[in-house]
Amino acid sequence: MAIRRALISVSDKTGIVEFSRELAKLGVEIISTGGTASLLEKEGVPVIGISDVTGFPEILDGRVKTLHPAVHSGLLAVRDDEEHQKAMKELGMDYIDLVIVNLYPFAATIAKPDVTYEDAIENIDIGGPTMLRSAAKNHAFVTVVVDSSDYAAVLEEVRADGDTTLDTRKRLAAKVFRHTGAYDALISDYLSKLNGEPLPEKYTVTYEKVQDLRYGENPHQQAAFYRKPLAASGNITTAQQLHGKELSYNNINDANAALAIVKEFTEPAVVAVKHMNPCGVGIGADIHEAYQKAYAADPTSIFGGIVAANRTIGKETAELLNEIFLEIVIAPDFTQEALDVLTKKKNIRLMKLGELQAAAERKPEWLVTSVDGGMLVQQSDVHSLTEADLKVVTNRQPTEEELKQLLFGWKVVKHVKSNAILLAKNNMTIGVGAGQMNRVGAARIAIEQAGAEAAGAILASDAFFPMGDTLELAAKAGITAVIQPGGSIKDEESIAVANAHNIAMIMTGVRHFKH
Repeated sequence: MAIRRALISVSDKTGIVEFSRELAKLGVEIISTGGTASLLEKEGVPVIGISDVTGFPEILDGRVKTLHPAVHSGLLAVRDDEEHQKAMKELGMDYIDLVIVNLYPFAATIAKPDVTYEDAIENIDIGGPTMLRSAAKNHAFVTVVVDSSDYAAVLEEVRADGDTTLDTRKRLAAKVFRHTGAYDALISDYLSKLNGEPLPEKYTVTYEKVQDLRYGENPHQQAAFYRKPLAASGNITTAQQLHGKELSYNNINDANAALAIVKEFTEPAVVAVKHMNPCGVGIGADIHEAYQKAYAADPTSIFGGIVAANRTIGKETAELLNEIFLEIVIAPDFTQEALDVLTKKKNIRLMKLGELQAAAERKPEWLVTSVDGGMLVQQSDVHSLTEADLKVVTNRQPTEEELKQLLFGWKVVKHVKSNAILLAKNNMTIGVGAGQMNRVGAARIAIEQAGAEAAGAILASDAFFPMGDTLELAAKAGITAVIQPGGSIKDEESIAVANAHNIAMIMTGVRHFKH
């Protein structure tokens, strides 16, 4: 067999003129539609209009042009089936051997901030996916191309043998079904959300590959990194890597965790993360002061960690960052002087985020977590606390400074793995107890890390105290104020312990479990 006839209809016209011209030189007859046909004619590529093939005009503003038996019989006919051959001959129809189609730009359309519902619907392609699916189904005989990056390989095979190999056609067919599946998933998601159905009976999602990774959490695990087609800016999937080694699976997870915390703050803030838990968080008058506090919070654990900032990194801060080994520094931007300092280390990854949106301004997104045989879907935790939400349940009210530290601690503890206890003082974390099987165990770890600094500090807990033992530990360490959700059947016991030790305690009514 040989490729004699091609149908070309593309929205993205990257490389299509050159590709079509080469096909024509090889004697391939080209059928085309609408804007593609006009472009090829203008560029001097011989083209047969689709209406000349179907004997029917393009109608309804171009909505109906390729949905015709003359097109789909040419795509779907089984070439070695005598009945199919007979039917094609009797009907005077010819085969189509090569299809080059890409679809209306639905994703680009709905990404526009001022997009209307009507514009979105008009950019749902019907004829394109139908031709692609027909050609891909019949890949035993038909070559189908949906991606301009495949033009060169297809041309090379056609030049060499007049046709593509079956292996190539199988590969391209699989790519088509991935493409149309992703396209439909995006449309489904758009319409479901418009209809107020964020969790429908069938949940379809699609992601685009950013890169293959060397391995996953461990070297024996295969992995890749994907992003949503319409991912917002200011996150790890859209960050620009300015320097350093390729990101690893664990780098990406940790960087994402660091960003989630730093976005909690509008004031200059720096977060250091190790294994998806904060090891140091600080806020200050500027990013330099904030980094010094984040570092001082845990100078041991920050080594080999990820640092995220919510302001541009300058030379002075870069010089401090350069004093220790860090895997990643991620920030909205870096001054050239800072880059000159940091790039002296070959392997450190420097990631430029662009503008950040604080958590208080963000809308919740739907997060997908895999489980064996399925998945869980939930909204992201972007809940922000205000002073109006706070309920003081003890005899003593927190001081103004304690209240400031309590709100700081609350913003951070929501990002610590449960069970979580966090101690803070002077706008920085001083002790973090993460991922423990019981709350009092988490408190012991946080208090031990803080040492003498625990005296006069605040304590934040991601969930309620099941009994008063955590408050007893806090009192012995000299902690003066506590923030927790409340809601335990033994809340009164905790309140009584706090009152007995003159600890101010606030209940928020909001839990922040993180598993």
